[in-house]
Amino acid sequence: MMKLEKLIQPLQKYNLRNYTNIEITNITADSRQVMPGSLFVAYKGIYVDGHTFIPQALKGGAVAIMTEEDSNITLEIPKNITLIKTPNGREALGNLMSAWYDYPSKKLTLISVTGTDGKTSTTNLIYTILKKAGHKVGMITSVNVVIGDDVSSTGLHTTTPDAPDMQRYLAQMVEAQTEFCILETTSHGLAQHRVAGCDFDIGVMTNITHEHLDTHGSLQEYRRAKARLFDMTKKLAILNGDDRSYGFLQKRIDGRIPFIAYGIQNNQPSPCTPQSLLQADNIILRPDMTCFDIIIDNQTYTVESELIGKFNVSNMLAALATTVLGLDIKPQLALRALRQFKGISGRMERIDMGQPFTAIVDFAHTPNSLRQVLETFHAITNKRIIAILGSAGLRDVDKRTAMACISVEFADITIITAEDPRTENLDEILDVMANAIIEKGVEMGDPSPSNMGDPTPCPSPSKERGWGGVKSHVFYRVPDRGRAILLGTQLAQPGDIVITFGKGHEQSMCFDTTEYAWDDRQAMRSALQGKPLLTLPTAEFGIRSYEKYNHV
Repeated sequence: MMKLEKLIQPLQKYNLRNYTNIEITNITADSRQVMPGSLFVAYKGIYVDGHTFIPQALKGGAVAIMTEEDSNITLEIPKNITLIKTPNGREALGNLMSAWYDYPSKKLTLISVTGTDGKTSTTNLIYTILKKAGHKVGMITSVNVVIGDDVSSTGLHTTTPDAPDMQRYLAQMVEAQTEFCILETTSHGLAQHRVAGCDFDIGVMTNITHEHLDTHGSLQEYRRAKARLFDMTKKLAILNGDDRSYGFLQKRIDGRIPFIAYGIQNNQPSPCTPQSLLQADNIILRPDMTCFDIIIDNQTYTVESELIGKFNVSNMLAALATTVLGLDIKPQLALRALRQFKGISGRMERIDMGQPFTAIVDFAHTPNSLRQVLETFHAITNKRIIAILGSAGLRDVDKRTAMACISVEFADITIITAEDPRTENLDEILDVMANAIIEKGVEMGDPSPSNMGDPTPCPSPSKERGWGGVKSHVFYRVPDRGRAILLGTQLAQPGDIVITFGKGHEQSMCFDTTEYAWDDRQAMRSALQGKPLLTLPTAEFGIRSYEKYNHV
């Protein structure tokens, strides 16, 4: 329990009515979790207005209610109930939870990693380096939460936990005597104040590209949402000198904290000078390894890693800038950690069942990340690339055309399929993708079982792009993802590369409002054994259209 006076200390703006310094037994924004003595926080959500649940909270025994100042909900709050009005309920909830757990982020060195792509990889790389250096480290990512020796899943599709879970995780890290916490932070997490109440020591930016415009409205607003991290960062910023966001973020920081820049190219557009600059030189990209040189204190070091691709060079630079330049970790220790790092579940993860071709599951779900991965394999292989991808429903619709066009630009064969259609019609999503591909001059092949013994012929791989600036000469449309992955493995020839995009580590796929069990890695293993994984509602439709699916 905690006195209300102590709880509201971190709130900057609020108004009180019927105030008494009562004991609070619980803080919640979920009326179903209210118990006698609770403080219920009501705010307007994306789909539901929490103010409408105030009567249930009062019935459950709430002794204090927090509402937003601009709420249009008119309710009679009994005079024996303390009423707190605040400009933003989400932000207030984060600060209240921080106070409830005695400000855990102040007792840790808290490092936040944000950006469109590369957040999870960079977070894991920083974690690995600090762990190798002998520190007690915790981590919160889209894949899992690591506290001491305990590893738990963070859920289905949300990267940044809500404020109550966030502060609880941080408090558990403090209890476990953790020194450093690395937190993967999304634009949604920043815009929705899930990290309110967190004191960040170091903020790391990977990149800002086309993503989440359905939520933020424009790239400029999305960029501003990402930049909020550096308003909350107290000591040091790590910026990508190769990214378009570099100059914007420099101005946003405006000398308030020092920053370190990293990059592959020396193209900083701003006259501002970073505290340090870490650059990669002599980059060698191979199918099984990446090597490059860096200079630290006038000494050249060679970085070797099993992570492949130029995008992973950037991720490793961000991790090295954070740990070696920002936290004084010895370069030799950091390089040893990178050399031993085996990768992340669902990120460029190889699935080996003894097949004569390479099978990979990756999480790339943005135009930029898809291009980066396909460009990497296009550069390092002389065999065919078979790409299997979709585009999520209730998300940025412009991605559908972009993803489809990028795939046929760099892959020899493209297979479009389901990826979390949610309440949208899957066939309509695939129509957009298919039409974009057809406009590029690429023909649609017949994926029916009767043709699988002699499928639509595909040309030998070419390093040159084909008709209309594309490499693909054929694509397939298979609504059921299990059958799409099976088709990719059946089309593969010795030495080819089959890659699934968009799902990675995720354990479910959303149709309408239901999450169905799904794992691309399991689906790939099943396909490599000659059987499709049939756990989705599309399974009953086989390779045919899914247009009969009805929404609630």
